[in-house]
Amino acid sequence: MVHEIPSEAFVLPGADRGSLQQRIRQMVTEAVLSGRFRAGERMPSSRGLALHLGISRLTVTLSYAELVAQDYLVARGRSGYFVSDNAPRPQEMLVQGGRAEAAEFARIKGLFSGREGVARPSDWEAYPFPFIYGQADVSLFDHQNWRQCAVQALGRRDFTAMTADYYEGEDPLLIEYLLRHILPRRGIAAREDEVLLTMGAQNGLWLTAACLLGPGRVAVMENPGYPGLRNILTTSGARVLAVDVDADGLPPDAIPPGVDLVVTTASHQCPTNATMPVDRRRALLEAAEREGFLILEDDYEFEMSFLKPASPALKSLDAGGRVIYAGSFSKSVFPGMRLGYLVGPPSFIREARALRLMSLRHPPGHIQRTMAYFLSLGHYDTLIHRMKAAFKRRRQVMEEAIAAHGLTVAGQGGFGGSSFWMRAGQDTETLATRLRADGVLIEPGRTFFDPVRPDRFHYRLGYGSIPAAKIPEGIARIAKALG
Repeated sequence: MVHEIPSEAFVLPGADRGSLQQRIRQMVTEAVLSGRFRAGERMPSSRGLALHLGISRLTVTLSYAELVAQDYLVARGRSGYFVSDNAPRPQEMLVQGGRAEAAEFARIKGLFSGREGVARPSDWEAYPFPFIYGQADVSLFDHQNWRQCAVQALGRRDFTAMTADYYEGEDPLLIEYLLRHILPRRGIAAREDEVLLTMGAQNGLWLTAACLLGPGRVAVMENPGYPGLRNILTTSGARVLAVDVDADGLPPDAIPPGVDLVVTTASHQCPTNATMPVDRRRALLEAAEREGFLILEDDYEFEMSFLKPASPALKSLDAGGRVIYAGSFSKSVFPGMRLGYLVGPPSFIREARALRLMSLRHPPGHIQRTMAYFLSLGHYDTLIHRMKAAFKRRRQVMEEAIAAHGLTVAGQGGFGGSSFWMRAGQDTETLATRLRADGVLIEPGRTFFDPVRPDRFHYRLGYGSIPAAKIPEGIARIAKALG
C-alpha cells in the first residue's frame, strides 16, 4: 500500500525565503534530503495542499512541475505526484551542523547520554557465537501459549482491564498471583499495599533511588556491579561508593559508616554469580539496623537456580522492614516485555506509587492481564522448567569446553544462572573487538567496575542465547584469540 504524505506535514518557510513557489520547493527538497519524505510516497494533491496552505492551486501545480524537472518528484498519470526513486538520499548528502537547536540545551550535554552500559551490537543475532547476556532465546519461548493469553486478554470480558486507566493502581489478577505464588517462592509474605508493579526491574531501581536518594545522601553498590545501577545512583545526585565483593558477595563489614542505601544482588551477584550465604545475609541486616541504612535487593535471576534450590530472598529475613525487594518477569519471559515489581514497606510503596503515577502512570493494562493469564494457566512454570533444562545442559557444555581449553573462570556461582564471569591475561575490550571479527561476541568487564578503579582483565560469557552445539567452537575461538 502506497503511503500518502498528509498535507499537515507541510509548513511554509518564512517569506524571507523567496516566492511562494520557491518556498514550496524548499519544503519538499528539505523533507526529502532529511529522510522525512521517502522514495515512492505519494504527495498531497495540488488541490489539497493549496487548501491547507491557503494559496492558489496553480502555485502548487507549478512548484510540483519544477520538482519533477529536478527529479525530486515524478508524475504518474492520473495517480498524482510521487517522491522520485532518483531523488537524492539523506546518506548521500553532506550535512553541515545539523538541525538548529537552542544554546540552552548545552547545559544537559552528557548528563544522561554519556553514561556507559554493557555494549553489544544491535544485530547480535547475526553472529554465529553470541555469548551475550539477557536476550530471549526464540527456540525456548512459548509463543503459542503467550499468543493465546494475549488474545484472551483482548476479549470482551477483559476489555476494561486492557483499556482502563488504572491511575495509580494495577491489574488485580496479576497482583493476586504475585502475592500468592511468586513471592512465597522467595520466602516473602506481602500484602497488596506492599507491592508495586514497574516497567521492568530497571524502572524499579530508578523509582527506589529517586525516592530514597538525592544530594547529600550516600549509596553503596557492589564492585564489580551492574553498570545500569551505577548510572541510576549517580544521576540521583547521591554520593556513590563501590564496595568490593568476594566469593560470598558483598561483605557487610566493608560497608563504611554514614551510608543511606546499600544495593545488593545477594542471591546471584552481578556479574560474578556469587551467592551470599545466610549467615552473611543476617549480618548485613544486623548492620542495617545498627547503622541505620536501607537495603535494595535486586533479585534479578532467581528463577535460573538449577544446580541447587535458590536461597530464600534477603527480604524473607527482614524483620525490621529495611529491605526493598526488586523482581522482574522480563528476565525469565522476554526482556522486551518490561514488567517487574517492588516489594517494600507501605510508606515506601505509597511514595514510589505516586512517583510512578507522575512519570508513566502504570505498565500497559494488556501486558499486565496477558501476564496474569500466562502465570495462572501454568505456562510460566512450564517455560521456566524448559529454560532450566536447556541452561543446565549449556552450562555443562560450557564447563567442559572452558576446562578443555584452559580458560580461567573468575566467578562461577553455585546455583546456576546464565553466564560465567571470566578472567583473561589481556585487555578484554581489545579481545572483544578481535573476536567480533571472528563471529564471536563476549562482554568486556570494564564497565562493571568502579570507574575510579577500572579493571580491563575480566569478561562475561552468557549462554542464554547460544545453542549448546555451537558452544565448543565458540570457546575454541576465544581460546585461540587469547593465544
